[in-house]
Amino acid sequence: MPRVIRSSKPHVMAENAEPGSLTRVRKFKDWVHDYVSFSPWICSFIDTKHFQRLRSVKQLGVSYFVFPGAAHNRFEHCLGVGHLARLMAMHLKTSQPQLGITDQHVKCVELAGLCHDLGHGPWSHLWDGVFIPTALPGKRWKHEDASEMMFDDLVETYRPEITPEEVIVVKALIAGDRTRCPLGAEKPFLFEIVANARNGLDVDKFDYIARDCHAVGDRGNLSISRLISSARVIDNKICYDIKDANQIYELYYTRFSLHKRVYNHKTTKAIEYMVTDALLAAEPYLKLASLVDKPDRYVFLTDNLLNKIQESTEKELEPARAIIERIHTRDLYRLVDYKVFLHADLDMVRQNVTPARIVEVAKSGSLEGVDEELVVQLTEEYVAVNVSVLHYGKGPRNPLDDVTFYSKQQPDVGRKADRSDISLLMPSVFAEVWLRVYTKDCQFFGLIQAAYRQILKMLQPSEGVATSDEQQPADEVAPEELDDPEVMVKLWTPLDSPLSTPPTSSRKASGGLLAEHRPSPGVGPSLSTGSPPAPGPGPGSEQLHRPSTPLASNTIGTNRRGRTFGRTPSFSDNAFTTVPPNFRDVSPSRKPRSKRAREGEEGGSMPAKKSRIDGVETS
Repeated sequence: MPRVIRSSKPHVMAENAEPGSLTRVRKFKDWVHDYVSFSPWICSFIDTKHFQRLRSVKQLGVSYFVFPGAAHNRFEHCLGVGHLARLMAMHLKTSQPQLGITDQHVKCVELAGLCHDLGHGPWSHLWDGVFIPTALPGKRWKHEDASEMMFDDLVETYRPEITPEEVIVVKALIAGDRTRCPLGAEKPFLFEIVANARNGLDVDKFDYIARDCHAVGDRGNLSISRLISSARVIDNKICYDIKDANQIYELYYTRFSLHKRVYNHKTTKAIEYMVTDALLAAEPYLKLASLVDKPDRYVFLTDNLLNKIQESTEKELEPARAIIERIHTRDLYRLVDYKVFLHADLDMVRQNVTPARIVEVAKSGSLEGVDEELVVQLTEEYVAVNVSVLHYGKGPRNPLDDVTFYSKQQPDVGRKADRSDISLLMPSVFAEVWLRVYTKDCQFFGLIQAAYRQILKMLQPSEGVATSDEQQPADEVAPEELDDPEVMVKLWTPLDSPLSTPPTSSRKASGGLLAEHRPSPGVGPSLSTGSPPAPGPGPGSEQLHRPSTPLASNTIGTNRRGRTFGRTPSFSDNAFTTVPPNFRDVSPSRKPRSKRAREGEEGGSMPAKKSRIDGVETS
């Protein structure tokens, strides 16, 4: 928690400051930016229940269960963003006085940075990214909406010294939307300080990347002070010195790296699903989701929700308490399998790899070596599928394409930089799709993996993706059987005609096809990938979704292992996670260890513990 230090140094207040009001600056000791100072006017917003609530909302949500150092909260992050927003605005004001930035502009930018995350719910992005979309399907709600709602309620409740016009400007600055107030047309660059919709380079990102890296033990090379001093407004856009292009690229890469290693850690995602399931189990009784539009109730929603549920005694909350007990005893949902796909395959993955399809394949009778008893028991409630899109900040595009640079020789000319101006070692791909499949009951581990992999075999990779046979390129190969080693044979040729029916395999599970095991009409959607669906409506007419341009194949010879070139390509299995289809993982704590959980079971009395004294067992 930041330490507060009071200073006797006077600070310029608003023109209409009342006589006798506080004139001392407050300084907070921050472990990222050292001492940060705030005026009494800014502190009038900090000293409210709306802002103090952020002390109980973890910045990285449930990542704290995986990274013990990630214990920081939205409170200190907002202090940091407010501090950096003021530094950036003051830098532009002093270095380019012709911009006409006033003290009022600076304080509005600072306040926007301070209050930009007022609306984050419990466990930050878990609330608006996972729980609310599941609890309120179809509701378009995000934490930025709640931030504006909470800011309006703060102003109405505490009546700080702020005009209605300034309220409008602050909310527009929080949203990064310059079209919402006249200032956006006059000084659009101010709307790139807190939330930069153009290229994502803003003080919010500066702070959370530096803070999160520090919290998880990474030694980042980000120099915030250099980036702020490098900022310059050209053509109403914030530009940066071309000398700092590599620093900016490293900022984007660090963002991707944090998402890959920390925010989307496999165990973090498992616990996110468990917390979400606990909240959904408690939702019919607590009605938590309905509070997102009620600021007087939302102000009390914090990470303490789990404790409230766990200390409850109502019978209706017992299922939620059982899930929370599993989190504390580390009986977590298990990662069954994972795979990385091209960004172009995102829709195909989302449409085809779902809990419903995995259960459907498991019950289709096409899997060999599975436990039939588990097949009967498996339902969608035991399967979780996570599809994460990881990128550098601008989806599949290079984010540096949206950054404008200047040089010392031409400080008033902004232009885009190409690879030869920065580095030829930058990647050619800036986004990927990360698929993870989880089981909520470890006994279904092998069965869920086998069903998921059967679906995987029926999906066609995009061009350039390695197939399931030896990870060979899908475009060219030089077979040993050819007399001329210089001849290159094209394996897969895109055609405009519909995909021909691939040959069926003699083994049920190896060909990736379920045509001979298609469910009866009316039972469920067809999983056949060969013949077209039967005419007429109904579930039996549904097929696996495929890319818009299918990849057909030529039948020219075979490779050295006897694989026919005409076989439809498929994605390879993950050799690092392979288990037998009948594999049952072992839970470390399936039997309840807490007294309360044991008492909740029928006849649940634990046997007396045995102790060993001098080699003799006693009860």
